[in-house]
Amino acid sequence: MIEFQNVSFAYEKKEYVLHDMSFRIEKGESVGLIGANGAGKSTIMKLLLGLLQGEGKILIDGIEVKKDTLGEIRAKLGFVLQNSDNQMFMPTVYEDMIFGPLNYGLSREVVDQRVDEVLKRLDLEYLKHRYNHKISGGEKRMGAIATILAMEPQAILMDEPTSALDPFNRRLVINTIRELDQTKLIASHDLDMILDTCDRVILISGGRIAADGPAKEILSNKDLLEANRMELPLSMMGKK
Repeated sequence: MIEFQNVSFAYEKKEYVLHDMSFRIEKGESVGLIGANGAGKSTIMKLLLGLLQGEGKILIDGIEVKKDTLGEIRAKLGFVLQNSDNQMFMPTVYEDMIFGPLNYGLSREVVDQRVDEVLKRLDLEYLKHRYNHKISGGEKRMGAIATILAMEPQAILMDEPTSALDPFNRRLVINTIRELDQTKLIASHDLDMILDTCDRVILISGGRIAADGPAKEILSNKDLLEANRMELPLSMMGKK
């Protein structure tokens, strides 16, 4: 579903922030992208969306990411931003949910059916006509996920989906992510959330892949994490 082939990137032709990076994410996989600040996680997300262009080749569902394919690429990807205020820009949740599908040319009848199905699936019917400025941070994050699902993407990219959430809303978002059947790439410092939602982890350090393998194996490796400026997830501390 997602493939990086020898991808490198430098901002304004300065020092490279990604170095000859290659990996594949198969359809239906849930993959955590982890690393310390500045490791290159956000750059990877921007390259996937075509917001940046680097060296090498990036494929989404077999289609190369380049200027003349961005419309097709972005129809296959849903991106949940770290700050939901940057994503929920219409007055109500409903208006945000219909904005994208209507702009892709779907009929209002089809779009309304999608909205109702997504809200029912997420148990969020009560949010449909709520004003975005009057709902909680956790509700807004769930609304952002609902907005993406209404687009019916094949893959979902998430940037710090649990940041700044209280424990109740964090658990709600985690449970929702676990139930999504799309291919998922989740960038986060919340390693317990990654452990809960991802089967595989790609550890980025200095713009290179430091490790790629089963989530439990990598996230229980204290020496590996500390060597890359991270700590064990809280749920792993004290375990042997």
